[in-house]
Amino acid sequence: MSSRLRFGVFLAPFHKPGINPTLALHNDLDLIAHLDRCGYDEAWIGEHHSAGSEIIASPEIFIATAAERTRNIKLGTGVVSLSYHNPLWVAERIVLLDHLTRGRVMLGVGPGALPTDAKMIGIDPSQTRGLLEDSLGCIMQLLTSDEPVTFRNDRWDLREARLHLRPYSQPLFDIATAAVASPAGPRLAGRHGTGLISIGATTAAGFDALALHWGVIEAEAALHKQKVDRSKWRLVGLVHIADTMDQAKRDVEYGIEQWFHYFQAVAAFPQMAVPGNNVKEMIDFVNESGFGAIGTPDMAVKQIDRLMTQSNGGFGAYLMLAHNWADKAATHKSYELIAREVMPHFQGHHMATMDSAARAEKLRPDLAAKHAQAVEDMQARYAAEVAGRVH
Repeated sequence: MSSRLRFGVFLAPFHKPGINPTLALHNDLDLIAHLDRCGYDEAWIGEHHSAGSEIIASPEIFIATAAERTRNIKLGTGVVSLSYHNPLWVAERIVLLDHLTRGRVMLGVGPGALPTDAKMIGIDPSQTRGLLEDSLGCIMQLLTSDEPVTFRNDRWDLREARLHLRPYSQPLFDIATAAVASPAGPRLAGRHGTGLISIGATTAAGFDALALHWGVIEAEAALHKQKVDRSKWRLVGLVHIADTMDQAKRDVEYGIEQWFHYFQAVAAFPQMAVPGNNVKEMIDFVNESGFGAIGTPDMAVKQIDRLMTQSNGGFGAYLMLAHNWADKAATHKSYELIAREVMPHFQGHHMATMDSAARAEKLRPDLAAKHAQAVEDMQARYAAEVAGRVH
């Protein structure tokens, strides 16, 4: 596994119901462009259709727009809810994006997080994981083989289905399955040799399951003769940082209560149960439970170190869950501080410059004296030359 940890965001997004949705979506695009300028590696964009906060219905359309505003950052579906879509069309759309972005696209898949989405198209939550399994099997065959796919279940009927456009990326763009606490995602990742996005890595259940998840992946990969790579494992955490702890706490007064309310009372997503009745209690929960880091850059470093230890072998990317706890300016400042102060600790840059500065500081007294003497000698030499010209 590479020693360079990648950094990115997992953008659901979370917006307060009732605000201008057009402005909110364009602010999301501005955030991706800001991350690209700051040197982030990845951004994963969600798919949701209900509950009023996570308002991106098509990550593919958002990615196509964001790709035109960025240069280097990779853009992934975070995630396509496979139980909602015909697998042939999912494969066709991601291959089209692979060409349009010249290889900057990634495919993240999951069963669908919001039961209120599934309800509108007649899917019971008990069905979504089975449909995810069926769909991913078809998609992987479509993407990796020229053989036609014939498959039928209660929702889809594929008859000698083929892609009419092969992927741009060689051998293939990154594919990742989502996981919170259950072994469902790791099981599929191992079966198909994909990466894994541990969305609930900092929740109590998700944190405890980290090492187990990779064990499941390796066991399934061995069973199905697949190769898996820890560098394709992405962990999601919550962070907001500022120059000082007090500033960070003031920043999140802007929107943390709305975010907590969404998971406490609106989204039927019990894995993200969060306690707290006021801003202080919410901040204390985030910081004291290990759920996230609201404070200074060193706190973000400690959170990532903690995840590294719990993963029992490391992972390839740390994704911050984009949350709108702070306003746009403070949010952009937080991501910039992470790029400036946190990334170097995990990308091989921090100690090199620190060591170089320390060496220079140690040598400075002797070298400064020699430099001063050299200048003095040159001045004397020049004065002698001038005197010689006069005589």
